[in-house]
Parts: sequence; structure tokens; C-alpha cells
Amino acid sequence: MKLRSLAALVLALALAGCGWFKKGEIDETADWSAQRLYTEAKEEMAGGNWSKAVKLFEKLEARYPFGRYAQQAQLEIAYAYYRDNEPASAIAACDRFIKLHPNHPNVDYAYYLKGIVNFNEDMGFLADYFEQDPTERDAKAMREAFDAFKELAVKFPDSKYTPDALARMRWLVNALASHELAVARYYMKRGAYVAAANRVQFVVKTYPEAPANEEALAILAAAYDRLGLTDLRDDAVRVLAKNFPQSPYLKTEYTGRRAPWWKIWAGD
Repeated sequence: MKLRSLAALVLALALAGCGWFKKGEIDETADWSAQRLYTEAKEEMAGGNWSKAVKLFEKLEARYPFGRYAQQAQLEIAYAYYRDNEPASAIAACDRFIKLHPNHPNVDYAYYLKGIVNFNEDMGFLADYFEQDPTERDAKAMREAFDAFKELAVKFPDSKYTPDALARMRWLVNALASHELAVARYYMKRGAYVAAANRVQFVVKTYPEAPANEEALAILAAAYDRLGLTDLRDDAVRVLAKNFPQSPYLKTEYTGRRAPWWKIWAGD
């Protein structure tokens, strides 16, 4: 009797369950091949339907995890996330592909895409227009973009993506140096001369080829002057004159006193 009751209950639940699946909810991709899933996902990408493409690629990888389409799907997922404004997911997908397929013929693209995602994620330069405290801006995305491009250039110097990566690295060096200068100016205006000197020293040592070094040396001289460190101030001015003899910061003849151009960072 108990077995019949249990069977009846199971049958009742099964029949009731039939009503749970409304028309259109059945997975039409259930019998699709890996090739069809990949093709359909690519068509969705071509139409800008990034989230739908991701779902199809994920189904492909789940059903056919060991085929060539699955590997390519992992890379396509990273790009689709990027275009769908999901940078964290895109970077995670790139890292996953690099870890799983370090010798894949397209792994160079994963490094490049990771750099591009971080490169485009940083919008800190817009804060200049809103007078945001520069010490509150995070240059993390720029640094991570630089690291990804550098890894690409070192590991795959002949990659077709490397020339663009190198160009972006040069831009990033200038951007990172400029970020540090913005912080140094902020400190100078608030009388934090030691902090300002530390920032520009970091710029000179870390980004020796950056155009920002010219202003960095001028700020360094101004900071040392305000701190009463005249010997260090004189050294900074001499280095500035040697490396940038035509610098506008040297237009006023140096006399051992605070030159007018130093007042820019002192808030005078």
C-alpha cells in the first residue's frame, strides 16, 4: 500500500511538473553540435548581442569541453564580456584562458585583450575636469594594462599585437608619470613638501624616459627650496638644466633664492 501511494505521489509530481515548462522555455540548442553552437554565438556577436553570445559559448564549453571549439569559445567569451561592458569578467576570462592554454597559438591575443580591457577601463583623466583630489584616483588599471602589454611584448615579440602594445606602453608611461605629477602638485599646494618630493623622485627613477621628468625636476627643486634643503635644491636645478637646457622652468635666472616659477606648486 505504501509503495502504491509513493508511486502515485511521484506520478502526480511528474504530471504537475509538465506545467512548469512554458512554451519557449525548452532549450532549442539541446541537440546542437559544437560547430553550430559556435556559429550561432558568432552571429550573435556580429549583431551586438554580447550576453546571448556568452550564453551560447558557455553551453558549447559545457557540452563539448575537449574540442577545439571549446578552446576558442573561452577566448570569444572574454571578448564578448569586454564588449558588453563587463571588464572584470573579461579579465577573469583572459586569465583563465592563459592559465589553461599557455601554449595555445592565440594566447598572445589573450594577453593583448587583457591589456586593452584595463587600458580602456581607466577613466581617471576625466577627473581633472571635476577637480577631484588626485591622490584619490587609482592608477591600478593603467599599471595592470602596462604589465599585460609588457608580458605580451616579452613573451611574443613577433606577435601581430605587439607593435600596438608597445605604442600603448609608451602612452601609459607618460600617463602614469603624469598621474604622479598631479599628486605632487596637490601636495605642494597644501604644503606637504616631503610627500611632493617623494612623488617626483619616484617619477624620475621609475619613468626615466617620460617627458614628465622635466616638470618633476622643477617640482623637486621647489620642494627642496621650501624645506630649506638648498644643496639638494641646487642639485635638482643643475640636473634640470643639464637634461632640459631649453626648459621654460629655467627662463628665470637661478640666483639661489626661490625663483618665480617655483611658486606654481607652492600655491602662491
